[in-house]
Amino acid sequence: MSLMFMPLRMIPVTVQCVVIASVFDVFLARDAALKVLAQSMQGKVYCIHVIDTHAKFYIGFSDVRVWVHSECDRVVDVEISSTLAGIVRLTFAKEDPDALVFEQVLRLSGDSEAMLLFKRLLTVADIDWERELRSSFGDLFGARIAKTAKAMIAFEQRARMHTLNSVNGYMRKIDIPQKERLQLWQAGVELVSRDLLRLQKRIRHLEVSDTFLERGQ
Repeated sequence: MSLMFMPLRMIPVTVQCVVIASVFDVFLARDAALKVLAQSMQGKVYCIHVIDTHAKFYIGFSDVRVWVHSECDRVVDVEISSTLAGIVRLTFAKEDPDALVFEQVLRLSGDSEAMLLFKRLLTVADIDWERELRSSFGDLFGARIAKTAKAMIAFEQRARMHTLNSVNGYMRKIDIPQKERLQLWQAGVELVSRDLLRLQKRIRHLEVSDTFLERGQ
């Protein structure tokens, strides 16, 4: 069966490694800013762990070229863990890495400086994966992969909206205060706190005044 008709999950990891390395090499070859950034990443190793497919991609930089392997015995500087859908959201949908980390879609561990360099690489490169896959491997393969990725993104969005609507419906059902009501309640608490603080100051002032009066007597 031709690779162009295989779902993302079924494409061999070694083939995916070749695809990723090829796309990055194309970008490095035509972008001077990326070459400079890649030079600062020399010797660093990044591991992308796709949790639900158990695949691992080890990415490194050598002589301003990218290597991507499915196995590596070198020390990993940064590990990026996510589901396949999370990786697709990061690459094809170009979602903000910080937002994905906040949502716990991405999990990062390792050297903080190396993390920032990798984030800069993604930002500067701004890779259009569908276009690059079409350019490097042909329209049919690129379109097939992009279609699968977009379908996965759409499914994730529908699932998130369904979950959000279900949670909101349940909150309304058990009468949990909505955001606006919580904000009003918080403002009321802050107002009462300020009034209480002023009252405590007045009490202390009266106590001091009583002390002076007693001493005067």
